[in-house]
Amino acid sequence: MKKPFLIFLFLTFVQLSGFAQRKSLEARKISEPIELDGQLNEAVWKVASSGTGFRQYFPFDTSDANTATRFMIAFDEHNIYVAGVCKRSDAEKFVIPSRKRDFEWQTGEAVMLILDPFDDHVNGFSFAVNPLGVMSEGLLANSGGFGAELFWDNKWVAEAEIQDDHWTFEMMIPFKTLRFDPNTTQWGVNFLRAEMNSPEGSAWSSVPRTFEPTSLAFTGALNFSESLPKPSKNMAFIPSVNVRYGQERQDTSYDFVRPQASMDAKIAVSSSLNLDLTINPDFSQVDVDRQVTNLTRFSIFFPERRNFFLENSDLFARYGFSQIRPFFSRRIGLANGQTVPILAGARLSGRIDEKWRIGVMSMQTEGVSELGEASTNYSVAAVQRRVFGNNNLAAIVVNRQAFDKSGTISGDYNRIVGLDYDIYTKGNKLRGKLFYHRSISDGTQENAHAHASWLLYRTNKIRLMWNHEYVGKNYRADMGFVRRNTLFDPSSNTDVKVTFWRLEPQVKYFWNPNGKFINQHGPAVYLDQYFNNALKTTDRLLRLSYELTFQNTSFLRISNEQKFTWLIFPTDVTFAGNPELPRGEYNYSDFGIFWESDSRRSFYLNLEADYGSYYVGDRRRVGGSLRYRAQPWGVFSLSYNRNIILMPEPYVDQNLDLLGASLELSFTKSLFFTSFFQYNNQGDNFGSNIRLQWRFAPMSDLFIVYTDNYGL
Repeated sequence: MKKPFLIFLFLTFVQLSGFAQRKSLEARKISEPIELDGQLNEAVWKVASSGTGFRQYFPFDTSDANTATRFMIAFDEHNIYVAGVCKRSDAEKFVIPSRKRDFEWQTGEAVMLILDPFDDHVNGFSFAVNPLGVMSEGLLANSGGFGAELFWDNKWVAEAEIQDDHWTFEMMIPFKTLRFDPNTTQWGVNFLRAEMNSPEGSAWSSVPRTFEPTSLAFTGALNFSESLPKPSKNMAFIPSVNVRYGQERQDTSYDFVRPQASMDAKIAVSSSLNLDLTINPDFSQVDVDRQVTNLTRFSIFFPERRNFFLENSDLFARYGFSQIRPFFSRRIGLANGQTVPILAGARLSGRIDEKWRIGVMSMQTEGVSELGEASTNYSVAAVQRRVFGNNNLAAIVVNRQAFDKSGTISGDYNRIVGLDYDIYTKGNKLRGKLFYHRSISDGTQENAHAHASWLLYRTNKIRLMWNHEYVGKNYRADMGFVRRNTLFDPSSNTDVKVTFWRLEPQVKYFWNPNGKFINQHGPAVYLDQYFNNALKTTDRLLRLSYELTFQNTSFLRISNEQKFTWLIFPTDVTFAGNPELPRGEYNYSDFGIFWESDSRRSFYLNLEADYGSYYVGDRRRVGGSLRYRAQPWGVFSLSYNRNIILMPEPYVDQNLDLLGASLELSFTKSLFFTSFFQYNNQGDNFGSNIRLQWRFAPMSDLFIVYTDNYGL
């Protein structure tokens, strides 16, 4: 183990060369006012330096953009101004999916500004606008490698105007909206354009097509002509009132009315450090989770949807891996799917300087005796230091402590301390991560740790991934998420903690034919294997697949999966009330196909099917979704998934159905209606969520929400 570990550390110092000279753009300081109307009539736009020479990142990354784009940037004491001209490939039509704010910018015609104020390729901001003037802002975490996180909501303005053969736009972004160092005059910047009628994606500072276009590794330089203004105090107080009427239908039926007042505050401690406060928060306007059919023996991960926990969430949620998280904010205010009131909370997060980031959060919940939940404090502290270029060394401390009227409850606590190391090489061709975490709880401390390593290398031709994970059976993450170190023993009706190892390598190869029909294609080999503490295999998945991406954005994948499962305990593998399958070893396999149509079209369809064996029986799965887009005001969607499990006697065949329907209406750029309905016969549940949202002022909304769940 020592030699591979040393090699892995050596790779953190690798700096890949051979990149083109960095592009740059000057932003001039102005004194004359700008009327934000999208028309570009001001004199400053006639003399400002222009960003031109866009290069494609889709469908190819080897040629100039076919549709010309030009943008300019200026600033004054309070704001950054951005303007641009976008030529049109087709004067008759745009692809504009919706008028709804915070749209997915690559789904239609739009432009996106990317800002990296510290120019360190770690975190940034995105601001997008489409030809109708619809706005979308986001945060860029993890070097922008996973796209923009659109939950971020802040004050800025944009307008656009459509001309005969082009469209124009203007943006105004207040400095107090951003986090930056006023002592520096160089930021990282990029400008992206999605012109999906062609389809074409292009960037001012070119991005290889195997990377996310929002990647901060490929930004150019934005040079301000003068020093930046010292940031003014930025404080926002957001009061809210919620009146909830509900009905409970269980053993007894009753109605209730619950008025609730809340207060949130955002206070800029400095230009790069923010304090968030919340009192009695209410999250009833949050989107509901989409249900899934679960044919595994383990819990399903559902993402956080509450905005308070999402901003700067990478400071806390970045630790560990997707299935080994020391901190998972959904543990706060929720217990077994039921809401636990949050009394108050505070979060301090941001940068101390160009190398240090910190985050501290503490939340206090109310006790709920009906749920067996004591009043509990949830706290987390994280610190991150940039080292060796753009690599990060980070530490985290997590604490959950229960209280009663007399103080802390003895033994009812859980703590985790951990160290993570993130690797980012130049150009992001090589990325990696190492971590070691230890939990501290009442009882034994033996084998109460987790560690892992991950390495990804990618070019236009190849993608190589390595991952190992280890979780000890006494590792506890009460405020986190660990998927596989607990098994249910039906004979004793108890959960049993286990130790596991995981190995997860992957190899993908791409051909880029630059042809008329196929954009990219190639094979992939993926292995996901779990071991117990004696290194005996408990689960294995070997997948061979071939993927084809077409020039019109459609996609096809065919795959074959070979699976192995060692059932340590008797288990109902249909998870639908069948007798348990005996403990033992099982081999099974299936063949699958997935296809999705051209995502630019009004009608969009995806279909998938699997056929194969399943433990001692067989399984067939069919599914798909249909979407109709009446641009730009409406989106109508249907989805269906059926698992057909055929089992020999004495077991009973099972049909597991999951049906969903949704409707999204954008009446204007500030008035939206969303409805979602879902039926799941595995959980015998029919659920609905209907929401009307009116954004009557920046960062100010009125929500009317109806939610219903029926147990069938």
